[in-house]
Amino acid sequence: MIELDVSHAFENFRLEAKFTAEGQFLALFGRSGAGKTTLINIIAGLIRPQGGRVIVDGRILSDSARDIFVPPHRRKIGMIFQEGRLFPHLSVRRNMLYGAWFAISAGRSAELPRVAGLLGIEHLLSRYPGHLSGGEKQRVAIGRALLASPELLLMDEPLSSLDEQRKEEILPYIERLRDEEKIPIVYVSHSVAEVSRLSDTLVILEDGKVRACGPAVDLMQRLDLIPAAGADEAGALIEAVVQSHDADYRLTALRSAASNWLVPLLSVPPGKKVRMRIRARDVMIALHRPDAMSALNVVAAKVEEIGPKNGPAVDIKLNCSGEALVARLTLRSVEKLSLSVGTPVFAIVKSVAFDRAAVGGAWQDLRASDAAASGE
Repeated sequence: MIELDVSHAFENFRLEAKFTAEGQFLALFGRSGAGKTTLINIIAGLIRPQGGRVIVDGRILSDSARDIFVPPHRRKIGMIFQEGRLFPHLSVRRNMLYGAWFAISAGRSAELPRVAGLLGIEHLLSRYPGHLSGGEKQRVAIGRALLASPELLLMDEPLSSLDEQRKEEILPYIERLRDEEKIPIVYVSHSVAEVSRLSDTLVILEDGKVRACGPAVDLMQRLDLIPAAGADEAGALIEAVVQSHDADYRLTALRSAASNWLVPLLSVPPGKKVRMRIRARDVMIALHRPDAMSALNVVAAKVEEIGPKNGPAVDIKLNCSGEALVARLTLRSVEKLSLSVGTPVFAIVKSVAFDRAAVGGAWQDLRASDAAASGE
């Protein structure tokens, strides 16, 4: 549980943020300049806010009215920056044990082999940072923070300096960290794909203020928040369960409350829960169930909300047996189909619209992914 009500001003920017949120993985989301990094630095104690308070699990970390300010080294918080910030003259093992030193001094302990295994870096322990990829460096930085046994982990855009291949390399490990370590995480990002895949709770920031706070699945489907999230990345989240795999066609069958889905083959066993992000631009609408077409996913729905005009486009929120989809149509298509709230329709999503960045939970086959990335 994080209770935060702070104000802080710089020369050309003012942060006035207030929210109460709980969850295993809280994402601070917004465009560049929204105030995300300032806010996470306030939680970490790297910035002392000019006004307000910060409370984590009932513990007051900062309260200007009572002149309370817990210094960073006493907050029991680990922090991962945009760059790994590893010591170049130390091996991976010694970089990680630097974090363990703080755990020992605080009367806590953590195990290097277990953490290295969790992050898939056992084979890197004797290497030096100059011989690591960007994704490997970030995994080492995460390991160093974990070995300090933090009670809260802050991650400030840890993937922003990586290319797409390295992002895909490290995302499954962050999922695994979330699911296995059970350490609460506050994650800063301006990437819809990242927060959709990782977070259970979302705080959307805009111009230094909290625009919305709540479950990620609920907020990502709200049409009024699309401008703050970025119109090009608008969409919805659907949580599903893996049903089966078809090795011949390299497809995975998923089941959600709304429908059965076919997506490109996942390295996830049947019965495992996954989360899908379906982008508005990848959803088509028909008034009648189409026959003899290439798209494999057709879902019965009703129009629940029609958003405002955005140039030639309009965002449509669909209710699919209690789950939401968002479709982006041209204004001409909306008028041609005579769409209005309550209109029964069929949503059509091509299987190839799904990619690894859009599906969360597929972190089981990590060693195979590492081997493929390194060419082994």
